[in-house]
Amino acid sequence: MDNLTQTREFIYTYVCSEEERSLCLLEMRSFFGHDSSKNIIQSPVIIDPSRSPFIKERVEVMFEGEDLADILEQVDQIHMNALTFKVVFVKINDLEKPEKIEYQERLKIERDIGWRIHGVADLHNPDEVFGVVTFGGRWYFGKYLKGEAVWLRHLKKPREYSTALSTRLARAVANIAVPNPEGINAIDPCCGIGTVLVEALSMGIHIVGRDINYLVTNGSRENIAYFGLHGEVVTGAISEVTQNYDVAIIDMPYNLYTHATPEDQLSILKHARRFSKKNVVVTIDTIDDMVAEAGLQITDRCVIRKGKSAFERQILVCE
Repeated sequence: MDNLTQTREFIYTYVCSEEERSLCLLEMRSFFGHDSSKNIIQSPVIIDPSRSPFIKERVEVMFEGEDLADILEQVDQIHMNALTFKVVFVKINDLEKPEKIEYQERLKIERDIGWRIHGVADLHNPDEVFGVVTFGGRWYFGKYLKGEAVWLRHLKKPREYSTALSTRLARAVANIAVPNPEGINAIDPCCGIGTVLVEALSMGIHIVGRDINYLVTNGSRENIAYFGLHGEVVTGAISEVTQNYDVAIIDMPYNLYTHATPEDQLSILKHARRFSKKNVVVTIDTIDDMVAEAGLQITDRCVIRKGKSAFERQILVCE
């Protein structure tokens, strides 16, 4: 039997489509420093599951053991006092098909653990939810937190155009750029109608927006205000940025409102290098040579394809 864990550890589970897998893994690497093809990952890093469009749930590990019997023995020390509780078996794990734990067995495990906890179970409105999960050949038990699809609230904006990033992609890009918001100053110098700004601001990221076109900056301000958020959006060229930032998120302009030639794109990258330590670039073109010419180095990347079409976006992490 293992004792109560001395350092905080968390188990996160992920859900994504095959089209989004590359993006999901890049976000995972940005959060945790490594990724996992198994849709489950363990880390001491604390992430609110609702930040990510891909994280489904999190278990804050209280106990771990070699098997379920170890967990059953350890949960016997939990006393809920006046609080009610519920136990959830986390279905996503790294077990191979022959070892998968089916529905009825999962229910039994939930009941068996529940019987060992001193308190009143409430399946509908518990004060505390616990999760049990198997990963890497071991069993884990702890406080369970389910992610909320916050970005769904931002789908309908008063100002939109068809080539803007989706809210899911914008949220993931914001996480890739700023995995830990504490003390970070970010800028979106080609912000368009503010899709990235809305997602970043809603997660507590300190970010300012900028665009050369007053039509889209007006739209960006309207979208930010519509969701009750507060953020600065300036109308002006990227060449006029004088403040330094920790990170810049650059969705390369290519739509009918703000079209950029290759020369314009190179200029954007050179200016971003001037005022930002890290740059996360979204592009529909392969611009590796341009990135190098601007004096930047690509440290990570992913490619997102839309269905069976040839259209794709690349996300480049540059420093």
